[in-house]
Amino acid sequence: MLSLATGLDALTRFGRALADPIRCRILLALREAPAHPSDLADALEISRTRLSNHLACLRDCGLVVAVPDGRRTRYELADERLGHALDVLRTAVLAVEADKMCPDAETKGCC
Repeated sequence: MLSLATGLDALTRFGRALADPIRCRILLALREAPAHPSDLADALEISRTRLSNHLACLRDCGLVVAVPDGRRTRYELADERLGHALDVLRTAVLAVEADKMCPDAETKGCC
């Protein structure tokens, strides 16, 4: 059964999804059009196993849904407004200093 995430929960899920560059690329690809996993794997030049793991994460975060398509499964953004949100985030101006990383980058593998 699907339920709606609260505002804070939705932001946390979105942040988790965007924390990985491959998941970002998947979301941007699905922003353009729904796709089958094999096509996504080929387009992103990653293995199907790796793609499957990232799609599972995106499903768990509630950002993508799997839609039966005959004998195959097609993936698409769970809400069309996510495409707009991705556009806004992608074009946002971030105030970062070019010569500095976040303090946790080395220990937590972020940034």
